[in-house]
Amino acid sequence: MGICEGRSIIITGAGGGLGRAYALAFAAEGANVVVNDIRQAAAEAVVAEIAATGGQAIASSDDITRSDSAQRIVDAAVAAFGEVHVVVNNAGILRDRMFISLSEEDWDEVMRVHLKGHFCLANILGKRWRDQAKAGNRVDARIINTSSGAGLQGSVGQSNYAAAKGGIAALTLVQAAELARYGVTANALAPAARTSMTESAMPDVVKAPESGFDAWAAENVAPLVVWLGSSRSAHVTGQVFESQGGRISVCDGWRTGPQKDKGARLSVAEVEDVLATLLAQAVPAQKVWGT
Repeated sequence: MGICEGRSIIITGAGGGLGRAYALAFAAEGANVVVNDIRQAAAEAVVAEIAATGGQAIASSDDITRSDSAQRIVDAAVAAFGEVHVVVNNAGILRDRMFISLSEEDWDEVMRVHLKGHFCLANILGKRWRDQAKAGNRVDARIINTSSGAGLQGSVGQSNYAAAKGGIAALTLVQAAELARYGVTANALAPAARTSMTESAMPDVVKAPESGFDAWAAENVAPLVVWLGSSRSAHVTGQVFESQGGRISVCDGWRTGPQKDKGARLSVAEVEDVLATLLAQAVPAQKVWGT
C-alpha cells in the first residue's frame, strides 16, 4: 500500500515539468489525482500515463485564477473521488524583464497566475475543510505551495516573479497559522528543476548531463511533495523547503535580528550610529540570484 493510498490530490500546472512528475509520483503511491493544466491535451496525456500504470486520475483544464472555475475543479474532484485531501499549487508563468522595462501587463499576469492562482483553490478548499472540522469530522488536509529561490533571495530580471514568489512564502506562513485548528497544514517549496520555465530562462544551466545523476530532473523533487501530501506529514506546517537533486534544505526566513532600544526617540544622528552597530552584528543576506 502506498503512502497516499485513498487520498485525493489536485495538482495545478500538471501537464508537464514538475507538475507531471508530482502527478505520476502521487499516483504511484496510491493517490487519486486531478491533473489540472490549461492545456487540455497535456493534462489528458498525463492522465493516460497514470491510467497505463493502473492509477486513478482525471484531467481538468479549468482556470485556477477565478473562483468560479476553481470551484469546478473541486467539484470534479469530489464527483470523481469523493473528497479532496491535498492541493499542490504548482502552475506558473514567467514574464522576465529588468524592473524598469516591465509593463503593467507583465506585472499583472505574473501576479494573477502565481498569487491569485495560489489563492482561489486553497480558499475554496480551506472553507470546505473548515466546515468539515466544525461539523465534527476529522480533517487531515494539505496545502502545498510553490515559492522559488527568486522569491526567497531575489533574482535579477525577475522582480515581478520574485515579488509573487516571496508573497507565496508569506501566504504559506499565514495559512499554516490560521488553518491548523481545522486539521490543515500549509507548506511551500522552492524547487530547482528542469521545466519549460527554467529551460527558457537558463537552458545551459539546467541541461541534462550525458551520463550520471541528473540533478535537474523534475522527478527528484517529487518525493518531498508526495511525503508532504501524505498523512505522515501532519506535524510539519509553516515551513519552506528548497529541493534540488538529492538535496533538501529548510529555509530560514525573515526574523528579528540584532536590535538596540534607547527607550526614547532617536535623533537622526543617533540612527546612523545605531545602524552602524546593528549592521555590523547582522548576518549578511544571501546574494540576489544573478549578482
